[in-house]
Amino acid sequence: MKQTLCCLFTFLLLSIPQYSWGKTTPKFAMVIHGGAGTITREKMSPEKEALYRTTMNNVLQIGYDILKKGGTAMDAAESTIRIMEDSPLFNAGKGAVFTDTGTNELDASIMDGSNLLAGAVAGVKTVKNPISAARKVMEETWHVLLAGQGADHFAKEAGLEIVDPSYFSIKKSYNEISKNTEQKHGTVGCVVLDKYGNLAAGTSTGGLSNKRWGRIGDSPIIGAGTYANNKTCAISCTGEGEYFIRGNIAYDISALMEYRRMSVDRAVQKVINKLTDRGGTGGLIALDHRGNIAMSFNTPGMYRGYILDNGNPEILFFDK
Repeated sequence: MKQTLCCLFTFLLLSIPQYSWGKTTPKFAMVIHGGAGTITREKMSPEKEALYRTTMNNVLQIGYDILKKGGTAMDAAESTIRIMEDSPLFNAGKGAVFTDTGTNELDASIMDGSNLLAGAVAGVKTVKNPISAARKVMEETWHVLLAGQGADHFAKEAGLEIVDPSYFSIKKSYNEISKNTEQKHGTVGCVVLDKYGNLAAGTSTGGLSNKRWGRIGDSPIIGAGTYANNKTCAISCTGEGEYFIRGNIAYDISALMEYRRMSVDRAVQKVINKLTDRGGTGGLIALDHRGNIAMSFNTPGMYRGYILDNGNPEILFFDK
């Protein structure tokens, strides 16, 4: 009898997911990123740092207000990413970089962790807020990913704001074409846990500067750049998309948590180490179903921040 009880206790103990969490579980939480890359203190002027901090703080506060009032994780993710898309500070939406032919091609995706539904758009040129187009794909079609002119046409039919392609042509990005190299640029992203215990993740990008026209990275690929599952976590990635696609990076973290019972922090670090070993650069933000946060990258810095139900935002840039 004692042996049977001992075996039963051991089985139950091993069946408990070995996630790590703090002393208190937040009622809701949100994490954002604005891209990873050569972000160093030496290259960051006080004025530039203040501008990024102010913008990211506003983004976090808006997301916090949505969640505090009982808004859903999906609403918070879409709304906060729209704000970053509207800012020329980030490589998404208005701040999108240029292809090798001088055009702007934008990608975005969003995923609902409560039901594993997802939507994405790739290579759009006239949608002001690609993240909203991605959500429309999820909610108003049975597809997951629409691309190119078809995605632009769908967004217009869905009643989203359409702009002339010149809207995305800001001088800062255009000047990078002359360098004739494929520079590494980040994305914007958001992961959210709402009061109802639901997770959501969203990612939006302008791609790589001077990329070949038609190139699509990881941001609109579910499982590569974006993933959310209430059982495990929500993930948004940034970096060299080809490596994230090959490694199925976002889903890999969720799988490690679900099948190997890893904590979100441990799973994230394992995947980032694997990314580094394969020669890829970038980072990601993660939020598990208990409100634990992981933010990891193998570049000098990553624009990132989070806010919990206490309402105190935390914004970080550098690796140290």
